[in-house]
Amino acid sequence: MKAMILGRNGQLGWALERRLQGLPGLLALGRDELDLADPAAVAAAVDSARPTVVFNAAAYTAVDRAETDRDAAFAVNARAPEALAAACARVGSILVHYSTDYVFDGRKAGRWVETDPTGPLSVYGASKLAGEQALAASPCASVVLRTSWVYGDHGANFAKTMLRLATERDALRVVSDQHGAPTWAGRLAEASEAIARQALASGDAAGWLGERRGVYHASAAGETTWTDYARCVLSVAQTLPPWADRLKVRAEQVEPIPASAYPTPAQRPANSLLDCSRLADTFGCVMPDWRGDVEAYVRRLAAA
Repeated sequence: MKAMILGRNGQLGWALERRLQGLPGLLALGRDELDLADPAAVAAAVDSARPTVVFNAAAYTAVDRAETDRDAAFAVNARAPEALAAACARVGSILVHYSTDYVFDGRKAGRWVETDPTGPLSVYGASKLAGEQALAASPCASVVLRTSWVYGDHGANFAKTMLRLATERDALRVVSDQHGAPTWAGRLAEASEAIARQALASGDAAGWLGERRGVYHASAAGETTWTDYARCVLSVAQTLPPWADRLKVRAEQVEPIPASAYPTPAQRPANSLLDCSRLADTFGCVMPDWRGDVEAYVRRLAAA
């Protein structure tokens, strides 16, 4: 596998690079090495490297800022994937791209399946949906992995924020009416590698993946709210030496609030639960329950 990773400094890109670091010729590019807002530069990078597989973990993820920075969000989340797919099709690379639960409006009662109608509530969600549509219109052999509530061992995320705030504040109020599943970036990297290796093992990676191209949901199993996610993080942290005596807010003291009490520029979907059956049936990738990965993650933070 000659792999190219875009977005190496993000949570998922960082996890992918470590997952694939033993591969000869691995090329991981961050924003300093590649301007994703420049389609010509994106195409040139693929033409030069001629990878067998590209993992596009690069994205404009500042959800609230995107509301007033629409052009930048669409440049990275829509036009860059379009240029990337065209380049991959030209050189015969397969492409693994990542999208988000934010393409949905969150109003469905059950879990979202890949064929459900989309209806993004935010500029960020609209830009990611446009990226999906660009790949669907391209002849590139690609899969899009839609995921939710991603956190990783590198960079900022909700769990780290809760730990910091719980040591600084006397009270913690967290949204309780948005439902989803926190997904560890390491699991996404694992599934991504498995898909790529299956394609390459077929002897005709582009043909094999081309027959299976499209959107797949890839998020942790189970269900929670931001309130209970925070409580899970703190319930582990309060048993560990780095935080046991420093936490001013304990897990049971996290106060649930409605999203309406915490207004943000971008509206979030109330239901981000994704049905991942298609991913399991097609590639054999079964995502575990969110809680085990979150608990292990907090313990790693403590050990570090």
